[in-house]
Amino acid sequence: MSKIPYKIYLEEKEIPKVWYNVRADMKNKPAPLLNPATLEPMKPEELCGVFCEELVKQEMDDNTAYFEIPEEIRDFYKMYRPSPLMRAYRLEEKLQTPAKIYYKFEGNNTSGSHKLNSAIAQAYYAKKQGLTGVTTETGAGQWGTALSMACSYFDLDCKVYMVKVSYEQKPFRREVMRTYGASVTPSPSEETQVGRKILAEHPGTTGSLGCAISEAVEKATTTPGYRYVLGSVLNQVLLHQSVIGLETKAALDKYDIKADIIIGCAGGGSNLGGLISPFMGDKLRGEADYRIIAVEPASCPSFTRGKFAYDFCDTGMVCPLAKMYTLGSDFIPAPNHAGGLRYHGMSSILSQLYHDGLMEAVSYKQTEVFEAAEIFARVEGILPAPESSHAIRAAMDEALKCCETGEEKTIVFGLTGTGYFDMVAYEKFHNGQMSDYVPTDEEIQSYLDKLPKTE
Repeated sequence: MSKIPYKIYLEEKEIPKVWYNVRADMKNKPAPLLNPATLEPMKPEELCGVFCEELVKQEMDDNTAYFEIPEEIRDFYKMYRPSPLMRAYRLEEKLQTPAKIYYKFEGNNTSGSHKLNSAIAQAYYAKKQGLTGVTTETGAGQWGTALSMACSYFDLDCKVYMVKVSYEQKPFRREVMRTYGASVTPSPSEETQVGRKILAEHPGTTGSLGCAISEAVEKATTTPGYRYVLGSVLNQVLLHQSVIGLETKAALDKYDIKADIIIGCAGGGSNLGGLISPFMGDKLRGEADYRIIAVEPASCPSFTRGKFAYDFCDTGMVCPLAKMYTLGSDFIPAPNHAGGLRYHGMSSILSQLYHDGLMEAVSYKQTEVFEAAEIFARVEGILPAPESSHAIRAAMDEALKCCETGEEKTIVFGLTGTGYFDMVAYEKFHNGQMSDYVPTDEEIQSYLDKLPKTE
């Protein structure tokens, strides 16, 4: 057999025409969102006050396997999709492994990450509904950047609440958002009632995604013509991100390649869920089997050390409750955490799949992650985002295991984006100033003790 090309391309005509909804094949469906006031399952009309109407339909649909992608969204996708699936020959050589390593590269667009796949969809539905603007939160800034691009394309106002520590550490990411017309506010802020409350209770806090979500939701629900949009966690987001996995599977099938291990970094779940969805569908239907591994930071370990329970999606406790693996909505990661995987909980879809034993989870300290990022950059020529580097670390470790066993396993991981706006973190790593903060069992338990009583 001839050597497989370094880049495995699909043609433009092979851009997916549908999104795949993995819930349709799940035996145990994700638990419904709960109304924070009544603790009863949320009704569509209640969610429509926060989200766009069409997105609410996608959020609550557990049975429709495929949703047609509107032509306007597919036209936008053509600017950067299909994204390449790459064979990491030089990394394989560096590790001297018999394993074959592939990565799906989602950083080949101006936003620098996979987030644009859902941002353009959510902006499209907001425009179609006749709204004037949207609000959102962002951690490392990738989602805020993507949404600002999407809103600019559809001429929508965009209001971003950026986690304060990232706002200060990543000024260039902030300026890209402003270039595309978004307003960017460090969170928690004095702009909202919930922001002022959080600042009063936690003076000097560096913020969290939970804080920023609370502010964005309050702003959306108090501003006529606005709705809130979210870049991860929600069912609708994993649906839109399924284009990643659909393209990956199509490329592998095109070259008759069978994946053994599929790996993705996990913060809220958008990248991981998008990458694994069609493969998990095969697994759920009994058509194929794969080892699927979620990789999270040791400083924010919701899968590996959290609890599967209903919890608030935000720190201000104004959003619906979701059943997920959580560290508690009050949990705020250490400010020295370099990546954007800072959310206290995990997608309900992924949480249910993990709870049912259909996937694994591991966590890494951030110095381990940056060591892997540096090796990857030197041999593969792409400077990876810190988030993606969690998946790189796990892929390398799995490949090294193959050195011991002699097995020629095929490993596929998601390279969610580039790290060119993360140079402060790289600088700290190179200067030996990066530390590995890991919360103690007592710290985590103190947050879990505050979980809402829903039964």
